[in-house]
Amino acid sequence: MNAVMKESQATDASQVETLDVLVVGAGFSGLYQLDRLRDLGFSVKIYEAAPQLGGVWYWNCYPGARCDTHGPMYQLGLKGLWQDWEFNELFPGWDEIRKYFEYVDQKLDLSRDIRYSTRVEGAHFDEASHRWIVRTDTGRVAHARHLVLCTGIGSRPYQPDFPGLSDFKGQVYHTARWPQGGVDFTGKRVGVIGTGATGVQVIQELGPVVDHLTVFQRTPNMALPMRQRQLNHEENEALKVGLAEKYAKRARTFGGYEYDFFDYAGESAEGLSHAEILARYEDYWAEGGFVPWLGNFAQIWTDEKLNTVAYEFWRDKVRQRIKDPRTAEKLAPTVPPHPYGVKRLSLEQRYYEVYNEPNVALVDLLETPIERITAEGVQTRDGAVHPLDALILATGFDMVTGGLTQMEIRGSNGHTLKEHWQGGVSAYLGSMTTGFPNMFFVYGPQAPAGLSNGPSSSELHGEEIVQLIEFLHRQNRTRIESTPQADQAWRQRIDEYAAGTLFGKAESWYMSANVPGKARQMINYPRGIPDYLQQWREVKARGYGDFRLA
Repeated sequence: MNAVMKESQATDASQVETLDVLVVGAGFSGLYQLDRLRDLGFSVKIYEAAPQLGGVWYWNCYPGARCDTHGPMYQLGLKGLWQDWEFNELFPGWDEIRKYFEYVDQKLDLSRDIRYSTRVEGAHFDEASHRWIVRTDTGRVAHARHLVLCTGIGSRPYQPDFPGLSDFKGQVYHTARWPQGGVDFTGKRVGVIGTGATGVQVIQELGPVVDHLTVFQRTPNMALPMRQRQLNHEENEALKVGLAEKYAKRARTFGGYEYDFFDYAGESAEGLSHAEILARYEDYWAEGGFVPWLGNFAQIWTDEKLNTVAYEFWRDKVRQRIKDPRTAEKLAPTVPPHPYGVKRLSLEQRYYEVYNEPNVALVDLLETPIERITAEGVQTRDGAVHPLDALILATGFDMVTGGLTQMEIRGSNGHTLKEHWQGGVSAYLGSMTTGFPNMFFVYGPQAPAGLSNGPSSSELHGEEIVQLIEFLHRQNRTRIESTPQADQAWRQRIDEYAAGTLFGKAESWYMSANVPGKARQMINYPRGIPDYLQQWREVKARGYGDFRLA
């Protein structure tokens, strides 16, 4: 008796659905898969753990949560959806992004094929039927020819094991599991551990409203000015001019934005004087957003001298906004703590001004690490106890792979995905891994993902998966798998490129260094979207011969 028959007998028949494709996750990637595959005639459903669509934007509703991409580019380019949509801010917040997903749902009628509040707990591949048997926390089971995992790069929160955390008498919140109804911190003594992207956003929001804010910083964030502004109807209409061309351009720029590195346009920092480089940086700075990072010279990732110039420019700009010289040294050190731009940069609106206020204190964890959490607050190694009413953990995620490995997914050899990747990720084209046939992941490990605009990568990468599934259907192929050789070659391609950059000089989630026990490696595809898509074109030209096909 094969696994499909066993599973069917053990489950209420009304809870079993047989599908061509099961998609896990209803964020940008999952919705693109659903709409495109459904149009091609496939039977497809999405299983989503949250009670509504939006992916990370359902879970991330902490104070100040917003995207770091211009609203016009933080949308799907699919089917002209952008023509009838407007954001109220240039960088929309979580509540507006949720409304955008509701709009997309109404336009494309997606919810009829989404099983909400259905968390995938595990899956195994049945060789007899060449199908995935997927189980959920609701008892629903799917028998799917193809399993497409769209869990995103930040779906599994990471919480360090702080001694004594259970002793704390106040309230504890992780930014990635924020109460949907919000929290009132007025008049409270609040501590924030972490100064990554979420930390920056929370800190600048809470500083003005709490009685006292204590920020526990390990590494300063090289945050960039957001240049936020409100948008009326006329401004939205102006931003739509040429937007279709900008969407088309996403496939030709490193990060899938409407702008690109100067080097990619044939320009170079070589031959420019120091004054000329600084003049360029002034232009980048005035434009704001990620332009001083991903619209800069690509050489800042490989040329340490040029990188130092970029850091010093950033440092001097930031220090102008901080009154206390000692605080300025902690937030924007004289000597860079790591090269500029090799850790995830954040966008801020008033982050540095918060530290000028008398009710905000900065604790440098490199000088005085956290010893333990007590009933009253946080105790540091110098013996000081920082009294708190609430503690916010802005400690990030088990990035990129965490959302995948938290499910008990067993491949054809019986090993789980977590076990398979124990020594590091090897995933051909950032889309498949050997031993797990008919399973794809979009916007995940060893794809452009964390170094690109989310919707751009979700669509461009996602389209390659759609075309591959369509090819398999036309060829009447019921099984596909990457080979160990292809996986290893892809990892080597990434590792060799990363070794020639400055990324390895920082303890970042780009290098899988933020979670203890993870193998240290470049977890994204660092050569940019155009190069990534070129690899797919070459594979398709060979008739997908790099894969093992049934």
